[in-house]
Amino acid sequence: MTNKTTRESKPDNYRPDLHDQSYRRRLREAAVISSSLINDSGRQRESLDGFWKFSPDPYDTCLRARWWAEETHDESGRRYPWDYDYADWETVTVPSCWNMISEKYFLYEGPAVYTRSFTFRTDPNMRTWLRFGAAYHDIAVFLNRKFIGFHEGGDTPFNWEITDDIEVENIIVCVVNNARRQDRIPTDVTDWFNYGGLYRSVDLLSLPRTFLKDWQIYLLPNSGFEKIRAIVDVDGPGVDFARLEIPELGIDIEIKLTEGHGEITINAVPELWCPENPRLYHVILSAGDDTVSEAIGFREIVVNGMDILLNGVPIYLNGVSCHEESVTGGKTLTESEVRENLSLVKELGGNFIRLAHYPHHERTARIADEIGLMIWSEIPVYWSVDFTNTYTVQNGLNQLEEMIRRDRNRASVIIWSVGNENPDTDERLSFMTGLVDKARQMDSTRLVSAACLWDEVNCRIQDRLTRYLDVI
Repeated sequence: MTNKTTRESKPDNYRPDLHDQSYRRRLREAAVISSSLINDSGRQRESLDGFWKFSPDPYDTCLRARWWAEETHDESGRRYPWDYDYADWETVTVPSCWNMISEKYFLYEGPAVYTRSFTFRTDPNMRTWLRFGAAYHDIAVFLNRKFIGFHEGGDTPFNWEITDDIEVENIIVCVVNNARRQDRIPTDVTDWFNYGGLYRSVDLLSLPRTFLKDWQIYLLPNSGFEKIRAIVDVDGPGVDFARLEIPELGIDIEIKLTEGHGEITINAVPELWCPENPRLYHVILSAGDDTVSEAIGFREIVVNGMDILLNGVPIYLNGVSCHEESVTGGKTLTESEVRENLSLVKELGGNFIRLAHYPHHERTARIADEIGLMIWSEIPVYWSVDFTNTYTVQNGLNQLEEMIRRDRNRASVIIWSVGNENPDTDERLSFMTGLVDKARQMDSTRLVSAACLWDEVNCRIQDRLTRYLDVI
């Protein structure tokens, strides 16, 4: 028999920057989730886009050695020499993909560090939020030598309240990691290029102490096109009512709030949104000192037997599948590039576009609202995802929720897709039906789909998931 001794304390020669292998697991445990997401439509913001300092960090030393803390010692008090200086790093532009900054970074995969300083005028009557449009794939954020949070999922927005952390003079450090892993969504094998970086905008939002956190305003399905439904969530105390105004429809009504949540159904007969007539209404919401406005279209999309009905009329979806990719910007498209792409679909006679295989920039759906294109929006549950991994399951649900929360007021979005071309296994069926259930729970106004592989032996689509979908 061998006698084994368990030591509770670390050995005297233990160096966390060298020997700690659990630092990323701890970050994952602190990941921000979709319920924290603020609907920032129509918000004024202070942009942190522009010049940032940048360096690849293939050994993840910034996280391991706590560069973000700007300390020369670890928690035990042992001192280490400085081995970096932000000021000497390369300057890059945010938003951008690091692959497109320089040929030397084109194929780089792994961690990279972004940092910049900025000033901010604080207001004791306001709350401040830090919002990222997206970062590919995961990100750890530090502000003024303090860990702010972690997010995983490369295509959806996320935010943190930093009211108590922001100062007049600030330094922000972001560690972005695009390493492909089998437990990620998407997984380690896809058929699109693996970009990396802060490729969408970074903003500061200043909001009243009590503010409108989220809202959903839509044409109530199966109401004869004569009822509008509004759901409102307010964060903060002291407000018992929200107000909804749609001047063109003569609507000006209070919504009673209970613990910050309110719902109301209103009789109204809006002109219906469709590709031939993409009618949008000016919608105003207010609660306490907070007011937001949006352009919202009202339409109904349902299935009836073998037909898809838009506003009660059978419609044929005629269009293309499109990746989010620019010749010069990679995954960072300008507004003019998005408009050109969508205009080409219209020029071809299309009324529909599938945004493959991940949520595209939110401006895409807004432009589609304006010009009249219907959208299939998808999360990258692609091919051979780790369907039995609990973390992967939760991450898939979170990416779906973030996509839906961001775009559920866009009339152009008619389909939520929960994935693409997965093998029909028991584990996958459980994973995917969980996503389908979540999509239906969050949004009853759209169809749910997935791209299913066909059975090459029997030459037909033979996938158990299809019985749970509106569109195959």
